[in-house]
Amino acid sequence: MFRIAHRAGLVNPRARPMTTSHAHSGPEALKSPPFEVIRKDLDRVETAVAEQIRAFDPAVEPYVSYVCNTSGKRIRPALSILTGRALGGTTTDSVQLGVIIELIHMATLVHDDIIDGATTRRTVPTANAKWGNSLAVLLGDALFSHALALATDFDDNAVARKVGLASRQVCQGEIIQTQRRFDLSLDKNDYFRIIEMKTGALFAAATGIAAMLAGTAPETEKRIAEYGMQLGTAYQIYDDCLDIIGTEQAAGKTLRTDLAKGKLTLPILNLLENATEAQRTKLNRRILNQEPLDLPVLVGIAEYEGAIEAAIDTGLRLLENARENLAPLEPTEWSAALDGITRYVGHLLENCRR
Repeated sequence: MFRIAHRAGLVNPRARPMTTSHAHSGPEALKSPPFEVIRKDLDRVETAVAEQIRAFDPAVEPYVSYVCNTSGKRIRPALSILTGRALGGTTTDSVQLGVIIELIHMATLVHDDIIDGATTRRTVPTANAKWGNSLAVLLGDALFSHALALATDFDDNAVARKVGLASRQVCQGEIIQTQRRFDLSLDKNDYFRIIEMKTGALFAAATGIAAMLAGTAPETEKRIAEYGMQLGTAYQIYDDCLDIIGTEQAAGKTLRTDLAKGKLTLPILNLLENATEAQRTKLNRRILNQEPLDLPVLVGIAEYEGAIEAAIDTGLRLLENARENLAPLEPTEWSAALDGITRYVGHLLENCRR
């Protein structure tokens, strides 16, 4: 059973003051997430994920292991741990929450790859490419349900409720995005609503629930959850830009799926907004006819670079807002790392400039 820390206010008696060596600044520091301050905690996440893999039936375990061991940067568990540390929460709570959020994230990736017809992720074949869509759907479902069951281990049922709500948001966002493919009536408000649900919600759950578990004041919990929402939204904008301008070798996953599947992401919406009437007519015709919108097509129709630049600038503004929401935190190495994550994502966005 995972006990919840009951602490009031923002004072963290175990916090170590932030020193210059902990500040995540400078070009070299931006090349990787600032996770060294919680490396041992992230190792605990990996151990806990391995334990959860073994909890599945032996006939299912190899499939779950394959998906879980193609691990990414573990940004969501890191956010839970850093938030908990910064606010004086227990590491046990933060690690357990991080595992739950990561299992949900992996479930969404399995389902995303099916929807997008992606064949590689993190340089290895996707579950759907390896075993087919039917098994991959069930594998994603198994990960979802297992994560929700784990959330009930906390004494406070508010944790399971918030995890369940975040999971519902993610699924609803994916449904709406799928529903609105090739839809010329989709505008930027619709776009932000979708990505806040499908991506921002899990980032917000990672930070907001960790803040709640640390027993912080409701207003601080709200601001830390908003930090997660804005960070996650900016990260999705980066992913949308990468899908257009990135290389599969560098990204380690199948790209151009958004354009091919008719997802109107922020760069495309910017392009439609600023195109001439003739350019917009060409773009609209291809969208309505569900013709692929790959990069050579975009280059031949309109000036796409400005549309990507504008999307990057939007993402950077979101990251500025995210940093402002960290104001209630005391200056420690953990709060510095939360700030550093925004600068790392900002570096990723800047690298999308042509």
